[in-house]
Amino acid sequence: MKVLMISDVYFPRVNGVSTSIQTFRAELQKLGVQTTLIAPDYPQPFDESPDVIRIHSRAVPRDPEDRIKSRRAIKALTPSLLKEGFSLVHIQTPFIAHYAGLDLAQRLGVPAIATYHPFFQEYLFHYFPFAPKGWMRALARRFSRAQCNQLHSIVVPSTPMRDALAEYGVTAPMHVLPTGMPEDAFRRGDGKHFRSMMNIGADRPVALFVGRVAYEKNIDFLIRSLDIARRFIPDLLLIIAGEGPAMGSLARLAAKLRLKDNVLFVGYVNRRMMLQDCYSAADIFVFASRTETRGLVLLEAMALGLPVVSTAVMGTRDVVGPERGALVPADDEKEFAAAMALVLSDPVLRQRLSAEAVVYAAQWRADVMAARLMRIYQAVAAGGPA
Repeated sequence: MKVLMISDVYFPRVNGVSTSIQTFRAELQKLGVQTTLIAPDYPQPFDESPDVIRIHSRAVPRDPEDRIKSRRAIKALTPSLLKEGFSLVHIQTPFIAHYAGLDLAQRLGVPAIATYHPFFQEYLFHYFPFAPKGWMRALARRFSRAQCNQLHSIVVPSTPMRDALAEYGVTAPMHVLPTGMPEDAFRRGDGKHFRSMMNIGADRPVALFVGRVAYEKNIDFLIRSLDIARRFIPDLLLIIAGEGPAMGSLARLAAKLRLKDNVLFVGYVNRRMMLQDCYSAADIFVFASRTETRGLVLLEAMALGLPVVSTAVMGTRDVVGPERGALVPADDEKEFAAAMALVLSDPVLRQRLSAEAVVYAAQWRADVMAARLMRIYQAVAAGGPA
């Protein structure tokens, strides 16, 4: 079968949505499902397969990392897309892609499904701080309900996300399907090389965060927890790997707390070349996002045997809830700091969590998740209940 995907974001823009799309497309191809992806173009070049259609786009105001695609250019694709014989349209993001995807599905005479990635209720007010939070949450709920109920079926990355959408009044069929782990995610990196390159001592305790450096990721919580934890481990270093709009405010917070020598911003780390080395250079992985819908980076860390210290909110609850390979402190800076200090100071505990993490991550294989998605595709395309 052939599936047309459409998204407002894709590589070289690095985030969980891009990774999810790339992982599923690769595994679906092995299963005989052909996918064509419509995505925005970016100023940076990116080496990719010919089945990605890039659409002229411009920067999003106040967030230049993201792009706004041309609806007219997408609509102009209709004659060529009609010749391909697509079975359905799979929408990946709820902005231009949602409405353009619904329009294309109607023009192609096929059903439309979507993966609902973002948790808008706890997301929007980070970017509209002067708007009342209650009003923004109500707006996010109405927006999500209206969009989801336009679809034949919805894929959600976690059970808390499914439950939240049901509470909003979403009645379309929903399927919990997280992004799986590809085989190469279990390939160990060269941690010693990364430490040497970043001038980090071989024995220095290191905590790592990987992800978009955005307000909704709650990285300020990690920095304040670090400030507490360093009272027990003075030379503890927090590496923040990623880029995003919160970089400046986080650097100012670190300076205010006199953590200049304890926080290292390394920027974007190339996923294909150096990310495995970055993970392997750390002693623990730390995460505290309250808006995450999948927690993919948690599984990436676990796949490499990196013990995790994380809160369990939204999508992260599905991953770290069983506490295999992870400690799950309360959403409290003092408790989080205590958990960090415990794992770093107890080599026996750290080794046990490391071994558990690898075994646990293997249960989230990408091929298994892709096979489940293919069955959803087949049911929707056949017109039956997905």
